[in-house]
Amino acid sequence: MQYSYIHGYLCEFTGEEWVYSDDKSPIGKELRPCPRCGEKPTLEGYDACLGYIPKAIFACCGHGVREGYIDEINHARKTLDKLGEWQVNPDYTITVKLD
Repeated sequence: MQYSYIHGYLCEFTGEEWVYSDDKSPIGKELRPCPRCGEKPTLEGYDACLGYIPKAIFACCGHGVREGYIDEINHARKTLDKLGEWQVNPDYTITVKLD
């Protein structure tokens, strides 16, 4: 059996389709909210807590399951979880909340 995560939820391949491991429903049937922020992806498919990030070729908040990151056009990777508590601001800068 093959396993993966889709937006923070464990999924498995049945041999015919990918399904959520908890209830075996097909992953394309419903969009589930992110376990980290509680929001569903944006209409464009972005993680709701990140939104659109200029100069990013890929970004993932980690969904409370993995380390979040932003891959930039210049191939630099910013690892969000190592920054601690963070948020993306309306001007697309990242604010880090220090303990």
